Amino acid sequence: MDTNTFYAVTGATCFTLVGLWWSVVQGKSEWFKDSAKKRLAGGVYASFLIPALMSLGAQVGGDNGLIWQGVFVIAALGGISFSSRLISLTRNANPDGAFSRNSWVVPVLYGVVLFFAVFPGFARLIGLEPLQMEGLLLSLLILCAHMLAWEFSTTAQ
Repeated sequence: MDTNTFYAVTGATCFTLVGLWWSVVQGKSEWFKDSAKKRLAGGVYASFLIPALMSLGAQVGGDNGLIWQGVFVIAALGGISFSSRLISLTRNANPDGAFSRNSWVVPVLYGVVLFFAVFPGFARLIGLEPLQMEGLLLSLLILCAHMLAWEFSTTAQ
């Protein structure tokens, strides 16, 4: 698949999921009475919004590394910070959940995204173009976002 097509589809899908999540949250006013649930709902939102913005940055940047790399660096730093703070909440909300047990993966993935945004040439050492490598990592982040959304939606009371 062409990376332009990949990022166009991924961006559109993630922005759509952000909108769908808004619809879910509107029907769950009880989530906003509990600060932990409110932050978890925000975590799901950010888990789709950050990859959407990264996809948009890849689309706008194209061959201009300065643009897409800048967007990926900012998004990765935000993702590391946000997901690191979210880990304790997910573990407390559902300690036996698949996402909760493996939530450490998310900041690590963002760290790898950051690495390849700062040092894109390393992707070529394993036979990939930089935006292909970032696309693979983005796919894993979106899988984690789905796991978080499922776990939160099925365990939040």
